Amino acid sequence: MVGNDFRILKTTKTKLGNEIQLIGNNSSNTNEISLVIGVFHGDEPQGKFLIEEYLKKCGMLSTSKSPIARRGLLFIPCLNPDGMQLGQRTNANGVDLNRNFPTKNWGKNQGDNATCNDSNSAYYGGTSGGSEIETQFLIDTINEFKPDKILTLHAPYKVVNYDGPAQEWAEQISKIINYPVEASIGYPTPGSFGTYAGVEKQIQTITLELDEEIPVEQLVQPAFEIFDKLL
Repeated sequence: MVGNDFRILKTTKTKLGNEIQLIGNNSSNTNEISLVIGVFHGDEPQGKFLIEEYLKKCGMLSTSKSPIARRGLLFIPCLNPDGMQLGQRTNANGVDLNRNFPTKNWGKNQGDNATCNDSNSAYYGGTSGGSEIETQFLIDTINEFKPDKILTLHAPYKVVNYDGPAQEWAEQISKIINYPVEASIGYPTPGSFGTYAGVEKQIQTITLELDEEIPVEQLVQPAFEIFDKLL
């Protein structure tokens, strides 16, 4: 699946023995690095499909002497393979990875979504911020590769949500996919990745909420255009 322009850079094993992969291109001397992440939540598989289709396309291009990318592009096709295997939002420990980051507001019950401390909730934030294998893999990736931009692929709200200094980038994505730009997803998300990477680390961070009511194949063209602009 991984073409000549991309290779596996690092992996880890999950609780159920599934593999999480970080895949990147072979560009050198890049001035900007972007990271694209699929399947934070196991019941939102669209990101994995789109990333894998893009990598297949890049593999075909590599056989026709395509130029080395101007920028570094990294992919984690599936951050939560255990959740995807189990058909659930959370990982195998029942933790919502998007509430498990070691932010200043981790574990704080807020508003109508006051469930992050309830281990029976689909929004459970874990025993501590960063407690999960999947979360640590992503934290380690950010610390090692220091991406300038991060795009996470979710569903189903059809919005371009941004955290940190990413409004201009969000507006560019909005023009491609025709979703509105939202600075807030509309409910509290203590321990979220957007807060961790965008607000606290000031990395340009986009949460792209995809339409789950249409066949995922209809999202290929806009997704590829978004990915291409990161190269």
